[in-house]
Amino acid sequence: MIKVAMTSVYVDDVRKAHAFYTDVLGFETRAHLDLGGGTLFVTVGAPEGAQQDLQLLLEPGQGTIAEPYRRAVYDAGLPAIVFSVDDIDAEYERLRLLGVRFTHEPQEQGPVIAAVLDDTVGNLIQLTQPKG
Repeated sequence: MIKVAMTSVYVDDVRKAHAFYTDVLGFETRAHLDLGGGTLFVTVGAPEGAQQDLQLLLEPGQGTIAEPYRRAVYDAGLPAIVFSVDDIDAEYERLRLLGVRFTHEPQEQGPVIAAVLDDTVGNLIQLTQPKG
């Protein structure tokens, strides 16, 4: 069986992204390594033992491939990644009170209720909750 172990999201600033993904979104740090020369290897994951085998790599988004890709995805209004939540209305309110900027409030989209937020480091992130 093949399973997803790690996926990347390109970010403007790894340190700033780490703070946002842990302090605001509530992820836990899985790895935080200084590779030298100002390069960090940082992964985060779901807290409290959920999805322990899945990590999100906060990947430096500069460079000839990553930067144009990241900018095009953002400018098109597409989320770089989708996270599921148990109660989208409560999560929306919690994050909004923390100053998170949403590009759209929770609304029905097919089989889910979805909202999109700006992660402050160059990405749009979609939150979803199954309907019903």
